[in-house]
Amino acid sequence: MTTLPAIYRGHLVHIRRGSKLRVFRHRLDLWCVDLDNLPKLPGWLHAFAKFDAADHLGAPHRSIRANVDHWLAERDIDLESGRITMLTSPRVLGYVFNPLTVYWCHRPDGSLACVIAEVTNTYAQRHCYLLTVPEAPFAEVEKEFYVSPFFEVAGQYRMRLPEPGERLSLTVSLVQNGRVAFTGVMTAHRHDARARDVARFALTAPLMPQRVSTLIRWHGVLMWAQGMRVVPRDFHS
Repeated sequence: MTTLPAIYRGHLVHIRRGSKLRVFRHRLDLWCVDLDNLPKLPGWLHAFAKFDAADHLGAPHRSIRANVDHWLAERDIDLESGRITMLTSPRVLGYVFNPLTVYWCHRPDGSLACVIAEVTNTYAQRHCYLLTVPEAPFAEVEKEFYVSPFFEVAGQYRMRLPEPGERLSLTVSLVQNGRVAFTGVMTAHRHDARARDVARFALTAPLMPQRVSTLIRWHGVLMWAQGMRVVPRDFHS
């Protein structure tokens, strides 16, 4: 079992297929944490990795762990206090941008019961997908949530979300009209999350969520300028 917390430093690649192939790649730092033992960084470092329930599913006055348990209980899933690990981007200097958070939910014996994929769009709306057969090569769920302004709320997601070890490798594809329209791939390597490592990352790659948010929005502007059709956010309302 991987020692937590850990920082995964790597890259996110977006591949959009259509009349023209568009590829977008940027650096990314993600944290993997145990929801029963969230990191407590000393002094000034606390502002560079804050894990706030308001940034995730459920009620902001409860803990993230309590909110995940509550969400699962509404779907008749009881982990009986089994471990939950979360892969996410924390708040950095009061700002968070977290397109995908993944929760690996375990039974008391350590086996994987299910996975939650929590998607947040650029309008600060979020939606969770439950993957109940995590052992499969990939899980398929219907797309139910508006994310990109260039894709309708239609089709299926194919998600391959294995729990990371020394290496992280996640893939999410969107299938529409029988073809893969979009693929997102996260690959990264594990690093320790000791105070000195957090300080080093904060200095060598500062303001990571701010940077990622700006780059993704700029990428969207470029696609719009190139004539890609925009799907209104209330398309299915």
